[in-house]
Amino acid sequence: RRRPRGAGGLPQHQDGVDLQRLKGMAVMRILVTGFEPFGGQSLNPSWEVARALHGLQLQGAQVTAVQLPCVFAQALPALQQALAHRPDIVLALGQAEGRCDFSVERVAINVQDARIPDNAGDQPIDVPVIDGGPAAYFSTLPIKSLVAGLRSTGFPSSVSQTAGTFVCNQVFYALQHTLAGQGVHSGFVHLPLLPEQAAGWPGPSLPSWPVSVQVAAAQRALALLVAHRQQGLADLAMGGGTLN
Repeated sequence: RRRPRGAGGLPQHQDGVDLQRLKGMAVMRILVTGFEPFGGQSLNPSWEVARALHGLQLQGAQVTAVQLPCVFAQALPALQQALAHRPDIVLALGQAEGRCDFSVERVAINVQDARIPDNAGDQPIDVPVIDGGPAAYFSTLPIKSLVAGLRSTGFPSSVSQTAGTFVCNQVFYALQHTLAGQGVHSGFVHLPLLPEQAAGWPGPSLPSWPVSVQVAAAQRALALLVAHRQQGLADLAMGGGTLN
């Protein structure tokens, strides 16, 4: 049976053979997820960045990229399949039009409230991600250290207080719910549009980053996360909140 493939020919859902091989090559396993295009777009920066990082070996760690469907009913099974291979670090990526930096999300909330339909036409309103689950989960990434480290190397970054209520938040919440208490560093980052997306976006002009810059920022973020985990560092105590 042929495996489903996403953009660029990479498997959408990695099978056991490929990831078992990668596990034998690396001391630390990193999973990076990105989404397929949605909302009528032909690109999604999260997947363009994730697939560019696929196979990267970084400070004794191996990166595997998995594409997730932008479909409420399909995203979580695909995520669970990827998590079955026991990554040490998970960096989930998503697109957020209007964002102007590398937005490190602080919290995922237990609600699905879709402003637009997903790629299967589903539009849940006020539905929990996990029935009976906690109201919210915090990221287990060192979010302040990540922001500081990115800024120090010229990549605009900030702590974001909301991951929205679409499939990005659904995946973020389910990720944290699944890995709670397991010692995995996991969380979510929203990325700006690509310039080719912003050029055709209706309405006022929106910020964008070239894919090469987004990939470089993500690679820097992964290097920071690996070093943080290897050295057992605590997160920085620095301001990252907002007034509204």
